[in-house]
Amino acid sequence: MIDRLLLTLPLLFAAAPAAAQDYATKTVGDWTVAASRDGDGCFATRTFDRDGATTLLLGLSADGSNRLTLLNANWSIKPRDRLTLDYRLSNRRFAKQFAVGMAADRKQGFVSTFDAKFPAQFAASTSLAVFRGDVPVERVTLEGSGVAVAELRRCVTASKGAPRGARAADSDAIPKDPFAEPAKRRRK
Repeated sequence: MIDRLLLTLPLLFAAAPAAAQDYATKTVGDWTVAASRDGDGCFATRTFDRDGATTLLLGLSADGSNRLTLLNANWSIKPRDRLTLDYRLSNRRFAKQFAVGMAADRKQGFVSTFDAKFPAQFAASTSLAVFRGDVPVERVTLEGSGVAVAELRRCVTASKGAPRGARAADSDAIPKDPFAEPAKRRRK
């Protein structure tokens, strides 16, 4: 699980029109919704005007998995650090949630995965607070998150039907088992 989480981190931060040809990046209130580079999902992001400019990203994959990322230029967490954090939405608490440190866009932060109900609970919440034990890490408003998550789901639906670019065409020429012994040629 940790390896899959770490592999998805770089894919969160840029939209790729080729990955989701039917979905253009959209601004929904204070949120931006875009397709992920790998074409396997989308993310909603919002940056909060505070010291270190905290950025929040909620990613949703075509398979229904999700991840929440928070980044801030002032934080000292290192990439691949492992820790547990407590997340509190206005309607639910997630105690001792596993998180992995990361860095992107000159900011440090962390990413966690949640159960399948998380995006709906996130959309219905008005705030998010994150704690490292008794130490507050961040508190943000989730104003407009309901509309952003609805748009996030539309983006994922569009990305599911989009071609995967050159990888899809290239895979047609790859045999099911490229390491199998070649069939013996018949002589005429």
